[in-house]
Amino acid sequence: MTTEPIGLAVIDKPAGMTSHDVVAAVRRALSIKRVGHAGTLDPPATGVLLVGVGRATRLLGFLQGTDKAYEGTFVLGSTTSTLDAAGEVTATFEMDGVADEAVEAAAARLTGELDQVPPMVSALSVGGRRLHELAREGIEVEREPRRIVVSAFDVAAVGEGTWRYRIECSSGTYVRSLVDDLGRALGGGAHVATLRRTRVGAFTIDQALALETFVARAAEGTAELLEPAAMVGALDTERVTTSDVDALVHGRSIRVATRRGAPSSVAVCREDGSLVAVCDDDGDGRLRPSVVLATQGADSIDG
Repeated sequence: MTTEPIGLAVIDKPAGMTSHDVVAAVRRALSIKRVGHAGTLDPPATGVLLVGVGRATRLLGFLQGTDKAYEGTFVLGSTTSTLDAAGEVTATFEMDGVADEAVEAAAARLTGELDQVPPMVSALSVGGRRLHELAREGIEVEREPRRIVVSAFDVAAVGEGTWRYRIECSSGTYVRSLVDDLGRALGGGAHVATLRRTRVGAFTIDQALALETFVARAAEGTAELLEPAAMVGALDTERVTTSDVDALVHGRSIRVATRRGAPSSVAVCREDGSLVAVCDDDGDGRLRPSVVLATQGADSIDG
């Protein structure tokens, strides 16, 4: 019997595809139904997209809230309907006289904790409808601001109104909105020209495979997935015995010597580092399985 692949693919999403398109391509390449992603990228954007495969899709929630890094370019002097180059120009401004130092200072002021209103053209849902669907119908609805953290917003002039940016931020930050805010702060407007996500949590663009490369390797039977343990690397880890593994696989809690003192999620691994389960620890050292990756009667996780 062929074992189901399980693990994480770090894909360099190409421009022009939705994140769901990438998931569908991975699903076809591996001939497996259970595939999902963490952290949507807009179709024009490129860069790191984390794709969970098999039972590892149950771990994607542990990657959703991780911080991210982006780089790309923006244009001063015009705004668009989508806040990026894919939309229609909605206004133009004379901004040739804006000094480089003023742009750099405005970007610096857009760091730290901020309240950001999500753009209408986004995948967020309001009243059961995606915002981008409402926007296509010409409907604009009230959006609640969300607290974000921008730890870095570095800019450098490229020429002819074009600027390069590098942003490090919390999950849920919209780079398009940040650039739009920058343009408004300078008394005019701006929009994103290009956007590339270079990091999601601990996973960087250097680790990412081009989608076409991943698909080609899958066809050859050489596509490699990162171990599920890599998806929960930010959690505390406990190494356990074979008897504890058996208990967790059967849904029973186990007791460990570690006392954390506060409720937390814990990655429970075998001595070889392979992930058995993610458990809830209420602080007293008893671990209760919440997501079990190992299977009954298996010596190791399928993969």
